[in-house]
Amino acid sequence: MKKNKILSITFLLFACCLYVAGQETIEKPAQPKNLFKVNLTAIIFKNYSFQYERVLTRKISIAIAYRTMPSSSLPFKNTILEASNNNPDTKDAIDALRLSSSAITPEVRFYLSKRGYGRGFYIAPFYRHASFKATNMKFTYTNSSNTESTISLSGKLTANTGGLLFGTQYPLGKHFCLDLWIFGPHYGSGVGDFSGISSTPLTQAEQNEIRQQLEDFDIPLTTKTITVNANGAALKLDGPWGGIRSGISFGFRF
Repeated sequence: MKKNKILSITFLLFACCLYVAGQETIEKPAQPKNLFKVNLTAIIFKNYSFQYERVLTRKISIAIAYRTMPSSSLPFKNTILEASNNNPDTKDAIDALRLSSSAITPEVRFYLSKRGYGRGFYIAPFYRHASFKATNMKFTYTNSSNTESTISLSGKLTANTGGLLFGTQYPLGKHFCLDLWIFGPHYGSGVGDFSGISSTPLTQAEQNEIRQQLEDFDIPLTTKTITVNANGAALKLDGPWGGIRSGISFGFRF
């Protein structure tokens, strides 16, 4: 159902742009209409990001980007720990956590410069659907033998956001370009569902301690729903989600 909704939003966004483009008198551009780009700065943050842009008129183009991050440690984990006041339970969970993610981002670009055709300063409203898969989210508790044990949670968080990107794109000769994403704030909501199964039945005391560990796992501005029983634990997250798009992309024009 969610995938159908995402595809519908993307289709409507692109259909509106094609309609607007069809109302204009299209001049024959002296520049290539297709641009395929690689985000160079994303690599620094363990991401691989690609974008295809199609020029429709002198002032309007449409683009779609795909980003993926292989399973790795959490980026910016020190910043997250500072936001949680370096809570020791949060620190243990984040240190062990492995994260992978992907995102798809359709956008419409409105070029403001007279040159146009994919050149100069632009403003681009966009929609982003992102998913994050987490494994090995460990929480420690004291078992019935009075020794430390851990339970690992795994799951997925999905976020839908909308935003506005300000940027500028420069041609580098006839067949190459440089695209600068100057500032692109986006905001929306995210929902996560994580669970873990215990290798042995949990006593009531063990359940209480795991529940407390999950309660102490601090995520600012997020609502947590915690379920713990003899079989294991589950954690549901629901709250605001946002970020900022920025970066430098190098592209091929054809």
